[in-house]
This record gives sequence, structure tokens and C-alpha cells, in this order.
Amino acid sequence: MPNPLAYLMLALWPIVTVVLFRRLPPDRALIAALLAGYLILPEPPAAFDLPMFPPLTKHNIPALAAFAFCLWRYGLEGGLLPRSLPGKILLITYVLSPALTAVTNTEPVFYGEIGLPGLSIKDGVALVLQQFLLVLPFLLARQFLAQGGSQRHLLVALIWGGLLYTLPMLVEMRLSPQLNRWVYGYYQHLFGQSIRADGYRPVVFLYHGLWVAFFLMTSAVSAWALWRTERNIKMLVAALWLTLILVLAKSLGALIFAVVLIPVVLLLTRMGQIRVAILIGLVAITYPVLKGTHLVPEDRILAEAARIDPERAYSLEFRFENENTLLDRAYEKPVFGWGSWGRNHILDPVTGNILTVTDGRWIIVIGVYGWVGFLAEFGLILLPLLLLWRESTAHGKAEISPFIAPLSLLLAINLSDMVPNATLTPLTWLVAGALTGYAEALKAARLKRLARRRPGSLKWQSIL
Repeated sequence: MPNPLAYLMLALWPIVTVVLFRRLPPDRALIAALLAGYLILPEPPAAFDLPMFPPLTKHNIPALAAFAFCLWRYGLEGGLLPRSLPGKILLITYVLSPALTAVTNTEPVFYGEIGLPGLSIKDGVALVLQQFLLVLPFLLARQFLAQGGSQRHLLVALIWGGLLYTLPMLVEMRLSPQLNRWVYGYYQHLFGQSIRADGYRPVVFLYHGLWVAFFLMTSAVSAWALWRTERNIKMLVAALWLTLILVLAKSLGALIFAVVLIPVVLLLTRMGQIRVAILIGLVAITYPVLKGTHLVPEDRILAEAARIDPERAYSLEFRFENENTLLDRAYEKPVFGWGSWGRNHILDPVTGNILTVTDGRWIIVIGVYGWVGFLAEFGLILLPLLLLWRESTAHGKAEISPFIAPLSLLLAINLSDMVPNATLTPLTWLVAGALTGYAEALKAARLKRLARRRPGSLKWQSIL
């Protein structure tokens, strides 16, 4: 169980956030508050579980504190909702559709002798609040990180966060993942999953070693992107160091992402990088859709995997079996899902133990919030890439910030990683919000120029 220091850190973080906003410009303060909170604060079960309210954890306390301060200090300049009609629809659906999930799940669910309660109005309110808290980084970044300079600060912060994290990572590679236990009094996941080959996969203060490796990959890609733009020898050294530690982190998925993205940020133009990002994002959404329609050739994929590594083929087969079981369960409530309390799982009818495993974020969302919730969440993350592609083709390369392209790639690869893993973090929403704000700024500039040339021709373009 978490020790008192874990709860003290969570309780003090709103004060830390206010201090950051008083001493730094709002864009840098927002980045620092959310990034440092994500990397330093303890993972659940360290949380404040208040009545009629979703648990307050490291994933929403920094954003909630930042939102409260910005609302008091700056107001809602520019509005809370995205400017585009698709953005408004996706955001409103994402936040409010859990209310319909609760309304359609009032009946209890039984597995033999084990029963799970139906959802009440209280559960519906809590789920809506939970969605609102999760998307707060998106709303804040859309307002404060919409400029290219702010996005450079974001890339630099990712690099510094990765560089600082390499030190505890090296400690845990040598001594095993113990820092969270030493500092906060508990281990946040299953220790056996941190053992890799003849060593350990570091976890530090994040949920899992995969999360740490994925974050370090984003840091390494950010460093290579800035080195290409600025040709700074210090940035080159940072990029090489981060890449080396990523290799030592023993995470094949993150390493594959790095092998794909680093050549892209080094060799392709800004427009080329944005196109690759859109392709990756579309593929990420395609898999759940194909899986839901039973069009994924699982047997062929397993046969090819077995030829390469039988152990990984067995792991992939286990994943496929769980996905199929959970999808069958989700089809009983396909529109708005099963809601909370683990109702989307299959339980042992005697012991009540959960028998299914949800790895990918997509299968979690479909099971809990249905296809409506899935399309709203994944669509809201994919939307800024589509908006950027539209505006970048209209403006041309010269007017596009060089920092937009690598951030687009990082967002797309994060969306892709949400297929095998549940790596939706505050940083995901931070990048998505920053890109959405920038795309909206590009559109506003384009419409302003068009208005000067052809007054009265902007009605439908301004809506979309």
C-alpha cells in the first residue's frame, strides 16, 4: 500500500502547479506541471477517492490544478471547445456519452454466485467527471500551446524529462525496479513483467516498464528532431544518449517505434512527416475496426509469429483470445458499453476473480463505453492530424512550424501503441491539444486572408 509520502506528494502538487504558473509563462508552466507530475508522482492505488467523484490521481490532479488556476487567472479566452464542428462533436461525445452508458446499464450483472451492481445516476456523474478530468490537458494545451514556440518548449521538456529519467532507469536496470517501493512504499505492477533476459526493465514511477520505454522513445525522437532543425552538438549528444538507454531498456515495441520514427524525422520534409503520421494514425484505428468485424487474419499472423519466436507467438495468441472474448462481451452492449465496476469483463462464477485481460486501450474503451466512446476518444486524438494535413496543404511548407511534424509523429505513434497497450497518458492529450490549437490558428489565418480577397464566402469553411 502507498505510504504517507505518496499521498503527501499528491496533496502538494496543486501548490507546486500554482508556483510554476506564477514563476513561468503559462505555456512552460503547463508543460512543467503536467510532465513533472506524470514522471514523479505515484501511480494508483495512490489516489484520493472522494464521494460522488472519480479518484484523484497523478493523471488528473496536475491538470485539474492547472485548469483551476488558468480559469481564475486567464478565463476561457478562445472558448473551451474546439473551433471545428467535428472537434466539438467528438469532445462533447467523449465527455457526455458515459451518462448514456450509465442509463443503459441500470441492471445488475451476475456470473453464477457473483453479482456486479447496476449503474446509478451517481455512477453516470462520476464517469462524466472522469472523462472531463482526463481531457483537461487537451483543453489547456489547445489554448496555451498553440504557437510554434510553445511546441518547441514541449519538445525540449520531453528531452529533459527523458535525460533526467535515464539516471533512475540505469539504477533499476542494475538493481531491479525498486525506486517506487523505496520512495512510495509499494510496487505499482507485477514484478515478474520487469524481468527481461538477463536483466531488468526499469519502471521508476510509471505504471509499467512499457510506459517508461515509450516515454524514452518520445524523448529520443524529440532530440533527433531538434538536432535536425538546430544542428546543435549538445542536442546530438542527448539524442545518442537517449537512444542508447532506450536500447538498454529492453522493450522491443518502443525500439521498433524509434527505428521507424528517427529516420522519418531526419530524412523527410515536414509535409512528408505529417503524411506518415496520418498513415500511422489511420492504421491504428483500422485494426480495432477490422477486429470488430472479424477481418483480422489471426491464424496467418500467429503462424508467421511462430516461425520467428514461438514464445512471442504464444503471447500473441493469448492476446487474440482475450480480445475475442472481450469483443463478444462488448457486442452485448455495442453502442454505449458496459460501464464501470468491471462489468465489461468475464468473472469466475465462484471466486469473482476477473478471467479476462485488457491490454490495449481500444478494447478497454469499447468494453466500458462502447463503439461510441471508442470513436469519440480515438477520433479526438486523430482529428488534429487531419486538421494539420488540411491546413498544411493550404499554407505550404514555409508557413508550417518545424516542431509540428515531430509532434504529429509522436501523437500518431502513441495512438498506434494504444492498440497493444493502454498508453493513454496526460502527455497524449497535451500533444493532441497543442496540435489542435496550432491547426486552428493556421485555419484562422487562412480564413482571414480569404476574407480580404472574397468577403462573404466563408460560412461553411468557418464551421468545418
